[in-house]
Amino acid sequence: MSVRLLFRCQFCDAQPDPLTQINLEKSVPELMWGAYEDAMPEKWLIWHGRGLYGPPRYACREHRGDLVAFLREHYGTIGWHPWKRPPYPTSLRNPDKERAIAVGGRSAMPKWGYGPQVK
Repeated sequence: MSVRLLFRCQFCDAQPDPLTQINLEKSVPELMWGAYEDAMPEKWLIWHGRGLYGPPRYACREHRGDLVAFLREHYGTIGWHPWKRPPYPTSLRNPDKERAIAVGGRSAMPKWGYGPQVK
């Protein structure tokens, strides 16, 4: 069964263009929390919340500042993550995370050492 992810700005319900949609889709499986990420070419802002920092959130170019202000107001006393200053990375991927995902890092029952061997 195929699935299509729909992204909308948290503040105005805008939808991304096709290229930005691809970058937003690539950000979904990230094992990251409390981090900002830029999604190009429309320069959407992604907040990888998770855990104490709430759900992942998305903002279009016009509402980037609104998202940062919202996060700092609601989560700024929990930790330093919402206070990170720009520039934000355009990708949070690295080989260690790719390897962890391949061997079950996102599973409730990790399979470390038993999954596919990624080198």
